[in-house]
Amino acid sequence: MNCLVFDIETIPDVELGRRLHGLSGLDDAAVAKAMYTLRRQESGEEFLPLLQHRVAAISCVLRRGDTLKVWSLGEPHSPEAELIERFFDGIERFTPDLISWNGGGFDLPVLHYRALKAGIRAERYWETGDQ
Repeated sequence: MNCLVFDIETIPDVELGRRLHGLSGLDDAAVAKAMYTLRRQESGEEFLPLLQHRVAAISCVLRRGDTLKVWSLGEPHSPEAELIERFFDGIERFTPDLISWNGGGFDLPVLHYRALKAGIRAERYWETGDQ
């Protein structure tokens, strides 16, 4: 049995923030700051809704039999779609059991939204197990 332990790191989706809040003309840092401020005003906390997160990196540990491999997907300028596609390609290739901390409440829902946005197919993922 293969097991994949994973964790995603996200940053605000500033392109979405610009559109949602009419913030054209502001640089990325100012848009992110505005998104956090608006969220705090709405809910009392800065944690953005899942749809407003963009995947910046995915860290993985894969156990296959007696072997263990550790790696991260993502460089400072890696396209988000590439990271997500590589993650789901690994699931396609190895059909692992997925293990994460809060994966069902954060990591997987964010990956679902972002894969849909990027048009990434993840057939084995959707056909296998409980999501």
